[in-house]
Amino acid sequence: MLWRHGRTEWNSSGRFQGLADIALDEIGVAQAERSARMLATLAPAAIVSSDLVRATDTAEALARLTGLSVTLDAGLREFDVGSWQGLTGEEIKTRYAEDYSAWRHGEQVRRGGGELDVEVAERAAAAIERAVEKVPESAVLVVVSHGGAIRVAINQMLGIPRALWGAIGPLANCCWSVLGEAKRGWRLLEHNAGTLPEPVIGDDR
Repeated sequence: MLWRHGRTEWNSSGRFQGLADIALDEIGVAQAERSARMLATLAPAAIVSSDLVRATDTAEALARLTGLSVTLDAGLREFDVGSWQGLTGEEIKTRYAEDYSAWRHGEQVRRGGGELDVEVAERAAAAIERAVEKVPESAVLVVVSHGGAIRVAINQMLGIPRALWGAIGPLANCCWSVLGEAKRGWRLLEHNAGTLPEPVIGDDR
């Protein structure tokens, strides 16, 4: 289960956070506590988190309910967006119009001189795979990370061609995506969910 952190003040004001260590705001804390109560009912075997405070504080809300410790992995950090960090979309559009337009059209761009999405996808997916190797088969692993990092990691793990990465939409604060291992690799079971997974009943399993 890939769980995005709760809301921050920069989220609510539309600022690119990148690697800035921004704490949860009051609403974000409440989101984390609400989601943690639901996720705790799944009896997770382990929690691994980005080491940025908005993710660790979200993870700790679940740790308090489950008695688990939180393992930190810097590979789960959000994109490094360089000089775009702290700016709103409108400010970036004004100051970096060419790069902003290219990025919005799905081109490979080092936003603000930071990381490419394929670079983030590789490091985040590798961090998830490392964590998966340490839990029993069929156990629930909760990975706490960031919207952009989770989205590109999902694409990487599913083997989706780079040109189609836009087909996986963004995650709302404190929502999650669920990946399950199948015979032919990873399968996306739920995306941008805020309620507990339901069993699949039908022929397409």
